[in-house]
Amino acid sequence: MSKRFGEHTSLGDLLKDFLAAGKLEKGLNKVSAEQAWHQVMGSAISKYTTRTFLDGDTFYVDLSSSVLREELSYGKDKMIAMLNEALGKSIIQKIVLR
Repeated sequence: MSKRFGEHTSLGDLLKDFLAAGKLEKGLNKVSAEQAWHQVMGSAISKYTTRTFLDGDTFYVDLSSSVLREELSYGKDKMIAMLNEALGKSIIQKIVLR
């Protein structure tokens, strides 16, 4: 850890150090991205979402409706901004709708 015994440190800082040291941050980002999708897009779009996953900085979304996929393709930049805002950091750079 970065802090020595006797120094005051917050629990949040300790958790960040632990996640970075254990390489757990990537896995948490994947889970957080999926949760952010359902939160940001709402239940109407979530019910047509069959699968989501994060691979590097690309977020893949499988949709069961081709019409919805076409409609969402026009707003990819806005979706990226909304998802990154919900995540609190810039993780997603590209969205692939399938």
